Amino acid sequence: MPANVEEMFSVRVAPWHGLGKIVKEAPDSAAAIKLAGLDWDVIQSPVYVDDQKVDNYFANKRSDNNEVLGIVTGRYSIVQNSEAFAFTDSLIKEGEVKYETAGSLKDGRQVWMLAKMEQEYSILGDKFDPYMCFINSHDGTGAVRVLMTPIRVVCQNTLNAALAGAKRAWSTTHVGNMADKLEDAKNTLMYAGHYMNKLEEDAHRLTDIKLTAEKYGEIINEILPITVKTSERQAKVIQLRRDAILHAMKADDIRKFAGTGWGFMNAISDYTTHAEPVRKTETFRDNQFSRVVAGDKLFDLAYTVLNKVA
Repeated sequence: MPANVEEMFSVRVAPWHGLGKIVKEAPDSAAAIKLAGLDWDVIQSPVYVDDQKVDNYFANKRSDNNEVLGIVTGRYSIVQNSEAFAFTDSLIKEGEVKYETAGSLKDGRQVWMLAKMEQEYSILGDKFDPYMCFINSHDGTGAVRVLMTPIRVVCQNTLNAALAGAKRAWSTTHVGNMADKLEDAKNTLMYAGHYMNKLEEDAHRLTDIKLTAEKYGEIINEILPITVKTSERQAKVIQLRRDAILHAMKADDIRKFAGTGWGFMNAISDYTTHAEPVRKTETFRDNQFSRVVAGDKLFDLAYTVLNKVA
């Protein structure tokens, strides 16, 4: 297994190109944290240079192997892996949370967990399962990020719509009282049903938006622009992305909404969640979280532009 994916598990299928352990049934948090190899703590040790202690800087280290995960300042507040699982348990329903996947990247510097929520929803004939995803870093480079992501049952396509008045995402830096911040996250995200109801309302509205070839071209030119300042190499990459979105619009489960705003947003979602990088460098899986966030931003931009043009 590549060094960037340290350990992980997944229910029934292996995500990220066949990596990780496969389990038949979704485990609870006690089993999930062990299956994912996350049953260790982050401890902080002083930093020394030539036997001289560096004031206000600490090394974040793994308790199981003393691996240094990153150097942070004294303001940095740790969110332990066990606290992340406890947070998700309490947010959904303790004792009934089932985890679909969890694990770590880059020797434990980044960790994630994805838990399935209880209720299934149907939107315009498509069945969606809502999931809660918790993403954290222990190296001082990233924020704590929690989001709700509806996943279409048939094709595992996520639909992360930015709906007014229905929060689905929360993030914060590792500074300050993390217990209070996580409590704030609960208040933001606990109304999952409200978000899904809003999503259904928006789906009907977007289905009524008819996308002509002219409108589609206007939207795609704004979200993935090719200008006179774009280099030939950049233009080729952007065109590949445009073609991938157009191809996604022809997928069997999206084709029935062809020519509508809902079909377009599903195609954008399919592209952002399934597309691999154009160039697979040795570290492309290291950047998995960054690409997830970038996909989120493209989706939100497309959503904004679609509503403006329509």
